[in-house]
Amino acid sequence: MVYAWRASDLRLLPILTVFLVADSAVSSFVDGKQMLNSSTPPTEGNSSLSALVNTKVVLPCPPIAYTTLVLITWKIMVRDKAPCSRAYRKDQNLTTESNCTDERATWASRPDQNPELQIDPVATTHDGYYVCQAVTSDGNFQHVYHLQVLVPPEVTLFLSENRTVVCKANAGKPAAQISWTPEGVCVLKEEYQGDGTVTVLSACHWEGSNVSTVTCSVSHATGNKHLTLELLPGANTSANLNILFIILPLTTLFITGSIYFLKINGFRKCKLKKQETASVIEDEMQPYASYTEKNNPLYDTTNKVKTTQREKERAKDICEDVSFFGTHYVSIDVLIPNA
Repeated sequence: MVYAWRASDLRLLPILTVFLVADSAVSSFVDGKQMLNSSTPPTEGNSSLSALVNTKVVLPCPPIAYTTLVLITWKIMVRDKAPCSRAYRKDQNLTTESNCTDERATWASRPDQNPELQIDPVATTHDGYYVCQAVTSDGNFQHVYHLQVLVPPEVTLFLSENRTVVCKANAGKPAAQISWTPEGVCVLKEEYQGDGTVTVLSACHWEGSNVSTVTCSVSHATGNKHLTLELLPGANTSANLNILFIILPLTTLFITGSIYFLKINGFRKCKLKKQETASVIEDEMQPYASYTEKNNPLYDTTNKVKTTQREKERAKDICEDVSFFGTHYVSIDVLIPNA
């Protein structure tokens, strides 16, 4: 995997060079005996390695014949720490270490059986260089690993003010790359954290209202993500709410006015019917009353009482039933017998 060198990595290069040259000269002597000519450069290999945070990494040494092994050493150079050294000397079956405080980076097993270095679990602080040096009777060998720890970002997408959409790739390592579909007017911001991670924010807005759906694409070494957000449903919802707020009061006003009109109209009909009924009773009773008064004076008092009683019953029988949708009238006619 291609690795982008950072300024902190470049600062480690001079330290690595001096450290390897000095250590190569020292490794040429064991108990005062020269194992190889110090002018002979070691067989060297280099690798760039990426590892996901919170996983396990095992770094092997160069393949050598164990029977020829004299001394094997791991050199660990990470940022903000002094170089660490872990060594195993076969002739004395002795392991030593210097400036090593991180117990997560240690021998994978017994160094006399397997000289691999194990890092478990990997953290962002393990970014750096790891060098395995082997001194054998056949020569010196070394392999340099450049380890980069990857942290997947947490991606979120949300709608802000004025149809502005924000895509956020939080605490990724290295920094994530953000793109939009369709392209809009965007502002990019990067925030560097103390642990080496980077938070990237991209805020975009689109002119006009013809854009209904937008997609944020986040590219990262740990994997790509695509999040989609719809813009128009929010706008339609607001418009629908505005229409509802307008129609609801008008509907309420119409219903209230209709009920009031029906009540007023019903009362007028009732009153008019009462007046018409009383008038008809008087007209019908007039000839009969005159005849009774002339021919039977004793009946006059009784007739007046009965007429009054009939009028009351007549008015009582005129009913009004006002419902929500209108008025219903029921009237019961009282027949007056002819003389």
